[in-house]
Amino acid sequence: MTTPRLILHGGAGPWEKDNHEQVLEGMRQAIQIGWDILKNGGTALDAVEQATIILEDHPLFDAGVGSFLNDQGEVEMDALITDGATRDFGAIAAVTQIKNPITLARLIMTRTNHRFFVADGAERIAVEFGMQLVPNFTFITEEEFANFKKRLANQTAIEPGRGTVGAVALDQNGNIASATSTGGSPHKKKGRVGDVPIFGAGGYADNRFGGASSTGIGENIMRHLLSKHAVDLISSGVPAHDAAVAAVEAVANSIPSPEVGVIVLDSKGNLGAHHTTAHMPVAWIDKDGTPQVSMTKPYNI
Repeated sequence: MTTPRLILHGGAGPWEKDNHEQVLEGMRQAIQIGWDILKNGGTALDAVEQATIILEDHPLFDAGVGSFLNDQGEVEMDALITDGATRDFGAIAAVTQIKNPITLARLIMTRTNHRFFVADGAERIAVEFGMQLVPNFTFITEEEFANFKKRLANQTAIEPGRGTVGAVALDQNGNIASATSTGGSPHKKKGRVGDVPIFGAGGYADNRFGGASSTGIGENIMRHLLSKHAVDLISSGVPAHDAAVAAVEAVANSIPSPEVGVIVLDSKGNLGAHHTTAHMPVAWIDKDGTPQVSMTKPYNI
């Protein structure tokens, strides 16, 4: 039997100091939910989905409630879930009425013959699955709406350090899964889709080697398939932590101001995390089964 492991991120970026404790508390809640599933024999897929739901429902993360608004004043959300046992995935992009995008991504993977749905097509599928559509304003916080109005007026908005959320888990059966969810970048053009729903960019999992979830500027992550690159490094014998560092530095060495981060987990349960930004909140379960959290590197994992 494999010893379960779990690692989460709350997004790479310059997080406001006043929010650090609330952010870390949200990470603690999410890691505990996921860990309770794993330590009781649950699956990696269940753990990453449920941990991600907690972060999607938390207003300080750029996923679900609290997502950044696009240039039309709407929230558009993307999500990806990956299954390392089958190297399969489910993805959605540009949805505006889905309370927990990661759940719809998983339903698409497990209950359709397709793997990637967008916008109103994804929402029609959600209704077929019995999911309830919710008004877009459900996801808009007062703080984000105030910043949106400042952006429209070409004023300086106080951009909070909200970021994409992600999770990678290893369960007792040796199965690995990853989940990544986002509201995208602040004031993005309507219809813009970043790295998150792209298999290999926003997330990746392969039971033979490991799994990863990425965060940061999506255009940079897509160009390097950051998550798959990290797992490919593990497959070549690079330790998990070193793989995270090398994958991120490969982006940093080729793109000015890359603003990216990644978390990784290998098939033996070793963890890694690295980022180029001021902060990237990370939560993980240490080898004693104790939840740990940190706002920035170095992570003692």
